[in-house]
Amino acid sequence: MGKKKVPAVEGMFTMDPDAPALIGGRSKTSGSYYFPKDLGGNDPEAPANEDREEVALTRQGKVWSYTSADYPPALPYLITDEPFKPFVIAAVELEKESMVVCGQMMPGIQIRDMQVGMEVQVALDVLYEDDEYQYMVWKWEPFRRGRE
Repeated sequence: MGKKKVPAVEGMFTMDPDAPALIGGRSKTSGSYYFPKDLGGNDPEAPANEDREEVALTRQGKVWSYTSADYPPALPYLITDEPFKPFVIAAVELEKESMVVCGQMMPGIQIRDMQVGMEVQVALDVLYEDDEYQYMVWKWEPFRRGRE
């Protein structure tokens, strides 16, 4: 039996291996969406200290912009491989929520593979592991039919 998979950060995404989703918040008064649920900014139209409900955000979106991280980010970023391997970051528009969520693309995706408007979806990846657990994070991957 393999190591148990656990989220590296609780409450940001579901652990469904076939259909993971980001966990966001939705204002009960304005209907605005947030990610992460409680750390997102405030809608200027919403009352102060608004009440938010937890919701699963749309799993798929379209790349709005992208860039590559060609050097290691500052702490608290965790470097698990030496030497550092560049990675792609995508800003992805979730149409239903009318928001853009930035995140890493899955390993192996190169800047030359990216296009504005390409469809992507949430995926799970191992951040690091110890003797008992694999600590998982969410990332974007190119959309694949059948993994909706």
